[in-house]
Amino acid sequence: MSSSTSDKPPGLRTGTLGTADISFFVVSAAAPLTVMAGVAPIALVLGGIGAPAGYLLAGITLAIFAVGFTTMSRHVRSGGAFYAYIAQGLGTPLGIAAALVAMVGYNGMEIGVYGLLGSATSDTAGALWGADLPWLPVALAGLLVIWYGGYRSIDFGAKVLGVLLVAETGILVLLAGGVLLKGGADGLSLASFAPGNVLVPGTAAVLAFAFSAFTGFESTVIYRREARDPARTIPRATYIAVGFLGLFYAFVVWTVIQAFGDDKVVAAAAGDTGGLFFAAITTYVGPWAADLMHVFIVTSIIASLLAFHNAINRYALALAEEGVLPAALGRIHPRHRSPYVAGLAQTALGAAVVLGFAAAGADPYTQLLLWVNTPGMLGLMALMLLAALAVIRYFRRVPHQEGALRTLVAPVTAALLLAVAIWLVASKVALFTGASPTVNTVLVAVVPAVLVLGLLLAHRLRRTRPEVYARFAAEPPIEPNAVPRPAQHTEGADPSCPQPPTSSSSTPASVPPSRAVTPSSPSATD
Repeated sequence: MSSSTSDKPPGLRTGTLGTADISFFVVSAAAPLTVMAGVAPIALVLGGIGAPAGYLLAGITLAIFAVGFTTMSRHVRSGGAFYAYIAQGLGTPLGIAAALVAMVGYNGMEIGVYGLLGSATSDTAGALWGADLPWLPVALAGLLVIWYGGYRSIDFGAKVLGVLLVAETGILVLLAGGVLLKGGADGLSLASFAPGNVLVPGTAAVLAFAFSAFTGFESTVIYRREARDPARTIPRATYIAVGFLGLFYAFVVWTVIQAFGDDKVVAAAAGDTGGLFFAAITTYVGPWAADLMHVFIVTSIIASLLAFHNAINRYALALAEEGVLPAALGRIHPRHRSPYVAGLAQTALGAAVVLGFAAAGADPYTQLLLWVNTPGMLGLMALMLLAALAVIRYFRRVPHQEGALRTLVAPVTAALLLAVAIWLVASKVALFTGASPTVNTVLVAVVPAVLVLGLLLAHRLRRTRPEVYARFAAEPPIEPNAVPRPAQHTEGADPSCPQPPTSSSSTPASVPPSRAVTPSSPSATD
């Protein structure tokens, strides 16, 4: 017995992440400071002083999505997150297609940001020291830093992100506190939330920017195997992330409006979009705070890169265990318990893309960031829509004890709202990219093209590797880091408290029998 245990390949570090740790990962991925200082001024120019309400509306939409999403997280325990949910609810072909979209989406959201890291660091060096720093060496150095962060243990990454997140949110709180203490430019006003300022044509553009500001919050379920009591930790972290981001974004944008005044802020944002937040914090706190904000924008970007890098590595690990990606990507470091080979592969891919754009003479912000990020953002939004639809069908097909609000009302509402959000982003894509109609058409077409390729891959797997196809997104037989709870009915009847199966009839009631198969590698149960 002992020798077989010692020969078992290492798995991920289970029972490591608490609610706060997972929240750090997903909030850091959204990069609150970068979103606020870099994007919110554009939302103000387009939508006027009603922009804060746009962030609230986006947050409410995603909170509704989270209701069904987190309910399904108690029933589907695969490490594949989005694609596993979609496979369980909508079928294996769409699940395999969703897996490809997830890899393209998360890689797009991360790799493009290396261009932002290079340009933002160059801007910071110029603003603080008058130095002319080229962006490419910074981006390549960032690749190495992020690789090392992913190579180390997951708790190391959580500690790093915790520090960086406190720094970036702290500087925004400092700005807001200065504005509130001094009463703003003309006194504090709630005109931003008046219907007449919210229901304007520019609100559609604001909503498009607002939805993009939440990207990454859904990645809580990716850390299921490393979470403590995932049935509780994952839902809590998801609600905390989306609730914090929605309220925080709206509050910060509102305070910046107060800093300039309702009648002057739009002109100020149009006149100096990139400097709006720096001007506000200089006036209400001091020049030293503006210098800190420059530095913390760089650390905010690093935090976002590390959070997405960890998410991508775990998707690659899950797909390697499925047999869809090469088995080498499923190797776990024996000491750090991290998917280190997947991290190396992702870093190599990032370096290839960054060097390719640099060799073509592309701009790190307007081309590397925006052209690579945009399909990634649309891909993750498409996955959310498919996941909402999967929740509806999944709970129609399997026995469960969940209420209709969680399994029907909320996911139907979320699916409708997400469909509108995707249409808004796709129709306003020129605002994100500033590119030609031809480039924008290609960027929007990436996600449908990847979905089609995924369906073709599913067809090929079914013909050539039926064993891989049959066990795709299968449920692990046990979840060792789950906190045991007393069964309410017969053993296995409570899907939120699965028991170790002793036979095929012991599968939890909420798992379709066709999915109750053994994981593809020993580490799948870690």
